[in-house]
Amino acid sequence: MKTADPAGTVQTSARGNGTAKKAAFAAAAALAAAAAAYYYFYFRDYESTDDAFVEAHVIAIAPNVAGTAVKVHFEDNQEVRGGDLLVEIDQRPYAVRLAQALADVDAQKAEATRAKTDVARYRQLFQQDAISRQSLDHAEASAQSADAKLELALKKAAAARLDLSYTRIEAPESGRVARKSVEEGDYVQVGQQLLALVPKEVWVTANFKETQLTRMRPGQPVTLSVDAYPGRKFTARVDSVQSGTGSRFSLLPPENATGNFVKVVQRVPVKIVFDPPPGPEVLLAPGMSVVPEVKVR
Repeated sequence: MKTADPAGTVQTSARGNGTAKKAAFAAAAALAAAAAAYYYFYFRDYESTDDAFVEAHVIAIAPNVAGTAVKVHFEDNQEVRGGDLLVEIDQRPYAVRLAQALADVDAQKAEATRAKTDVARYRQLFQQDAISRQSLDHAEASAQSADAKLELALKKAAAARLDLSYTRIEAPESGRVARKSVEEGDYVQVGQQLLALVPKEVWVTANFKETQLTRMRPGQPVTLSVDAYPGRKFTARVDSVQSGTGSRFSLLPPENATGNFVKVVQRVPVKIVFDPPPGPEVLLAPGMSVVPEVKVR
């Protein structure tokens, strides 16, 4: 009758555990090697950064004349078209100024006509030796002065007409209203921002490290991931690279010639445009976070 050998069983179990650990380690090493190979062969052809944001031309709408806003024709975040009336400023003071300017034009026209008639009459009298040369010169000078005053009156009338037209503030182009800061009844000043208008055309400004620009060129394809639309990819292309780092064009650029210098990898803004542009169902607003992947090979 055979009996079980406890020591042999323990040795067999230990050998089995050691083999399993070696297999697990080998599998993990193979997986790490595959991941490293994938990273090397894929990501070596791409440059990416999370320091990227949606940009657009933000148009600040401000009045050219001061007055009371009697009518506001838009709401927050409203879509408007180019030429749409946005704000009406009380035009009565400017209508009065225009009427006064036009009345002055009429008066100066009458004066210029009278002066020209005097010159014609004085020339006839001068040819008949009825008046002196000095009197004729004086009449001609008066006519020239009247013409100059008429020209000035016409310019003042044109300026008054222009100011009157400024009481109607229209959208310079189509876009979405942002930062509304005017209400009916407000007194607005010249240059006071009433709203911001954001056109539909947007692009991405990506701040790449200077070491990432070695193989980056305009026209290279880009894949964009927008945080607001997870899982969705947008196609784009590199449009241009700024001629200077972001810090060089900051409000207070660094002065490396003074103090202790510490080398820091600089970032250079790269403009990336959507190709094709996103559809109307996608809202891409300035400041949204984006992650671009530029295929540099």
